[in-house]
Amino acid sequence: MDQDLTIERDGASGLYPWRPRQVGKVCLEEELFHRAVLTHPLHISDLVLSPTMTESALDTSVVIPCHTERRWTELCRAIRSALAQSAPPHTVIVAVDGNVALYERLLSWSTDIQVILNTTRPGASTTRNAGASMAETPIIAFLDDDASARPEWLTNLLAPFHEPEVVGTGGFVAPRWRVPRPEWFPDEFAWVVGASFSGLPTTRSTVRNVWSENMAVRRSVFDQVGGFRVAFTKVGNVSRPDDTDLCVRMGKAAPDAKWVYVPDAVVDHDVGAERARFSFFLRRCFAEGRGKVEMARWNGSTSTLVDEANYLRHTLPRGFARHARRGVSTRNLGEVSRAAAIVAGVAAAGCGAAVATAHRDRS
Repeated sequence: MDQDLTIERDGASGLYPWRPRQVGKVCLEEELFHRAVLTHPLHISDLVLSPTMTESALDTSVVIPCHTERRWTELCRAIRSALAQSAPPHTVIVAVDGNVALYERLLSWSTDIQVILNTTRPGASTTRNAGASMAETPIIAFLDDDASARPEWLTNLLAPFHEPEVVGTGGFVAPRWRVPRPEWFPDEFAWVVGASFSGLPTTRSTVRNVWSENMAVRRSVFDQVGGFRVAFTKVGNVSRPDDTDLCVRMGKAAPDAKWVYVPDAVVDHDVGAERARFSFFLRRCFAEGRGKVEMARWNGSTSTLVDEANYLRHTLPRGFARHARRGVSTRNLGEVSRAAAIVAGVAAAGCGAAVATAHRDRS
């Protein structure tokens, strides 16, 4: 048996009763069906919090999706970081995507967590939804299995929920390179490796979307829109912007609904050798371009791509100019290669968008 995890918890605290930490298999479709039947149409006025509710009373479940034992060390670190928050969550739910061996290993590893096995459609979206289906708290936070949260992460991530219009929040993702960072890699494309990129706000700001490795949602709105879209999920090496899609749909749940980016809610995200390769960089950019066109089609309007247009018109040209200028003035090949990588990334994303557009036109 793996080393047991013991962390002091106050089982009586929170808005909801303490529950056993081990949970068996569930049928996600049945769970979502019952929720749909029982949930009334939601209006932003229904989300107003009690005037007496304090920040510490915003009880939260942290959901960590996983699918492979190859990330066991990283997964254990993610779980420990969630349990060891300065303001600990009500519960940590680990959702396993179809891997029975990993599910059973987690059950025997610790009784301080809930564990659920996604036995339905494979993918990141269904696995996160499975974890969320076990939450009994008004707020659900998401953390990836290869990311670890800093001690004040949850406290800072929850702070904006005092505003009833806030349907979700997200924080800063710092890359934790497991290999030397490639000299050619530009900060403007840090999203390629699952990190926050240059050009994001540096203070708390209203945004269109955040990212699922560092996200919190108001459960009532999350349930209203059906959670992550299961037909638009990440599976294996197929990457889609399912988190952006969720943010867009939740942002439309009410006229004044909004997402808030909280840069001081920080997680560290592992970046391994595979993601440090230029071939991965190009594939990921291609997938993003294709995925964003598909997302716009799902949501019925290209107006959902305004942020991407601003990124292409402002963030990337500024980054290219800065790297090129420094490279020429200092004869620094690293800066020149970063400028070239920006051009290559835009070209790859453009090819992906063109493929998705052509497929849409044929269909």
